[in-house]
Amino acid sequence: MSKYRLRCITCSREYDPAEVEYTCPVCGERKGTLEVIYDFDIVRREYSLNQSDIGKDGIWAFDFLLPFEGDHFRPNLLVGNTPLYRCENLSEKYAVEVFIKDDGRNPTASFKDRASSVAAAKAVEKGYGTVFCASTGNAASSLSGMAAVSKLKSVIFVPATAPQAKLTQLQVYGSKVLAIEDSYDRAFDLSMEIGLSKGWYCRNSAINPYLLEGKKTCALELAFSMIDRLPDYLFVSAGDGTVLSSFHKGFEDLREMGVIDRLPVIVGVQASGAAAIKKTYEGGLPFEPVDIQASSVADSICVGKPRDVVKACRYTHKNKGMLIDVSDKEILEGIIEMARESGVFAEPAGATALAGFKKCARQGLLSLDSRVVIVVTGNGLKDLKSPSSIMPALRKLPPDRKIIEEEIGEDRFQS
Repeated sequence: MSKYRLRCITCSREYDPAEVEYTCPVCGERKGTLEVIYDFDIVRREYSLNQSDIGKDGIWAFDFLLPFEGDHFRPNLLVGNTPLYRCENLSEKYAVEVFIKDDGRNPTASFKDRASSVAAAKAVEKGYGTVFCASTGNAASSLSGMAAVSKLKSVIFVPATAPQAKLTQLQVYGSKVLAIEDSYDRAFDLSMEIGLSKGWYCRNSAINPYLLEGKKTCALELAFSMIDRLPDYLFVSAGDGTVLSSFHKGFEDLREMGVIDRLPVIVGVQASGAAAIKKTYEGGLPFEPVDIQASSVADSICVGKPRDVVKACRYTHKNKGMLIDVSDKEILEGIIEMARESGVFAEPAGATALAGFKKCARQGLLSLDSRVVIVVTGNGLKDLKSPSSIMPALRKLPPDRKIIEEEIGEDRFQS
């Protein structure tokens, strides 16, 4: 008996994994995204044999709840086990208990390593030699890194406007980088046309049903590390929708196993100029996708045609989650506030989650005894241009003590 099957998010048809590679053939690419469903009798048996490994082996400690049977290939990079900090400064400032999950500490400095590690393992399992994806940067660099240690070739379709640090990272890892002078959404369409025609393995968000399973390991880590008292709210940025869905799926699977008995309120935070998921959600069931012309300083979530929008909306509706949006100004301010209050340097998409938390706190939506987790999905070194745009220019000083002491000033740095 197989440990898992694939189910269409719209029509609920179920497929054996050998039947379908990517999406439901009846509902199509957009509405027919698939989710992995497990035989929980098998999952519970595997879990009972592997509990001692929790917290030791990154995401692979959760093999019992991942779409693999028996021994299988794993890319040789430690993904997961990222820090969870209790932030005293933010807790005092906002009168709630605030934790920060810093997923910018993964090997390629982003949350997306969780998905790419599973994608690389699946590509090897299925006998592919080349993997491809379209990305605004983080998914691409994570796939490049995982491919490099998996003896896989990688081809990346990315908007030419992606931050230079991310483009350089791709080249360093050895990917074939195709910098497209158009939006992420156009790069995505081109990647599907070309990649599938070439017979390469697709790592594109939503299209590949196994990516969500890798991403949900962040929820699993949080649940096990906070098992004595789960968070009441979890804030995470949302672009294509898969990351948001993964937190719902991770907590749901643990509830089905009997490990936890409830889910936190999961809040998907979007940039106001790229809030296509929120607009779709506000339209109500059956959640007909609303596409927009996206624009935001948060390049990682600047998506106008989210591919996993239906899944994200359905999960949010089912679990009574929330979707909110924040301005670019709030995002940039969030980068600075997070760094100065917690010591965690987040890229714009990571700071979007903090901006969403602040908005909810200001509006009185969080009770004073709330326990909150803010998920940082990428490291700030991925994009230095954005925070630099709001920082004052550094004054170049001559090697003169008097001038230097004048620059220091008398008030701020007194002992």
